[in-house]
Amino acid sequence: MKFLDQAKIYVASGKGGKGCVSFRREKYIEYGGPNGGDGGKGGDVVFVTDQNLNTLIDFRYQQHFKANKGQDGMSKNKTGANGKDILIKVPPGTEIFNEDRSVLLADLLENNQKYVFLEGGKGGLGNSHFKSSTNQAPRKFTNGDSLQEKWLWLSLKLFADVGIIGLPNAGKSTFLSKISNAQPKVADYPFTTLHPVLGVIKKFDKEIVLADIPGLIEGAHEGKGLGDKFLAHIERCKILLHLVDSSNSNWKDNYYIVRKELEKYGHNLDKKEEVIALSKNELNPENTKIIIDEMNQLNNNKKFSISSFSNSGLEKLVNYLFKKCEIYNDQ
Repeated sequence: MKFLDQAKIYVASGKGGKGCVSFRREKYIEYGGPNGGDGGKGGDVVFVTDQNLNTLIDFRYQQHFKANKGQDGMSKNKTGANGKDILIKVPPGTEIFNEDRSVLLADLLENNQKYVFLEGGKGGLGNSHFKSSTNQAPRKFTNGDSLQEKWLWLSLKLFADVGIIGLPNAGKSTFLSKISNAQPKVADYPFTTLHPVLGVIKKFDKEIVLADIPGLIEGAHEGKGLGDKFLAHIERCKILLHLVDSSNSNWKDNYYIVRKELEKYGHNLDKKEEVIALSKNELNPENTKIIIDEMNQLNNNKKFSISSFSNSGLEKLVNYLFKKCEIYNDQ
């Protein structure tokens, strides 16, 4: 699946139909009064969230969205038909900004949430509205209201229960592919993952969603390696699962590189609950135990030793994540 989390689009509501000038025409009635109908209302621009979507990739192929205009009024006081609304489907977690991104206009969080962004123009009045004691045959009518149009930026922040973080090649994608239905690209070199990947774990009648973001590097909060864009996708996560490569002798420095990037990025990412998973323990099991002892002196965060190669420790970690997410959901 191709991924896109930023898109610029043009939207326009429908203009209102114009009122009709018409007079009653019947046999033996010489002076029929005005019977021009009103114009129909123009269509609205409506955003609708769809939980089956998790990317803005469709907006790469279509950037212009315009609702239909209202139909003009007709004789016999018939009102024109309203213009058809334009429905724009987006994933939950989509933010709508103005053209220069200075103002957040809407944050669509819930599934099947509808947001009328631009209302269609009102229909014009037919000549029957302008009949008076001094003007029995008015030829006056009004045009419908003009359309509204805007350029917008859409920005997607993924919804996930658990955000998986770590340096490149820490084993995040392999871990996600082992425990979920996700199929991220896996290889033994850094930056294999180039965009966020979602995975779902189901357990009986419950499920949790995990987001694997590309590996972070020093300076990610400033945009290095597109890190600032990737970090935005874990802002809504309940828990951060920090994978640290236990086979790397610089594990402590690597751990703090990621922690400092979370702190510098802001948005309280460094305040989120962190679960630490020491990956690749099959390479040196005894060393992993030593690392856990040392890390316990650094903080009180829950720690696990795992191997995605041998599946060691995975079930225990997954059970813990389910338990923690259930606690957050009950709050």
